[in-house]
Amino acid sequence: MISVVGMRYAKALIEVIGSDSKRDPKMALEELRAVNGLIAESNALHNALLSPAVSPSRKRSVMAKLIQPLGVSESVRNFVFVVIDHRRVSELASIIEAFDRLLDERLGFARGSVQSASELSAAQKAALEAELSRLSGKIAKLDYAVDPALIGGVVARIGARIYDGSVRGQLEKLRLKLAAGA
Repeated sequence: MISVVGMRYAKALIEVIGSDSKRDPKMALEELRAVNGLIAESNALHNALLSPAVSPSRKRSVMAKLIQPLGVSESVRNFVFVVIDHRRVSELASIIEAFDRLLDERLGFARGSVQSASELSAAQKAALEAELSRLSGKIAKLDYAVDPALIGGVVARIGARIYDGSVRGQLEKLRLKLAAGA
């Protein structure tokens, strides 16, 4: 779940990363994920970064030593320091998720989800992605889930648009028509 704070920080980061034509924003995303993984692995580190008893300079010093082997760029390192200084480490996962979404928008991707009654084959997924890309005018990046309650077919969501090709959806439309005519 993306928080308001996460979105605010992600927008600031995308402006910094986006203004540097030599930086690959996808690499920055991977670096952020590596840093988040490092913090998530250690409860002691996580707690120390959140603690007001530990000075910001000490937190930055420890993080600088820990992330150095990861090869994190200077811009990402400085961003992590800002997050630490403002005691927003608990928001880092939200920031990364928001950054990923903003990056997709900037690169022309449309995020969506597909629910199907049963597992889809690779060919079916490719056909769905191609059709949803055509409909949205962007490259569809889809998450897939199985929902047996659909009975058959799929329900796809791209942004606020819903494409319901499920048997359950068709039955519901038929029920509404019959109820309106009665």
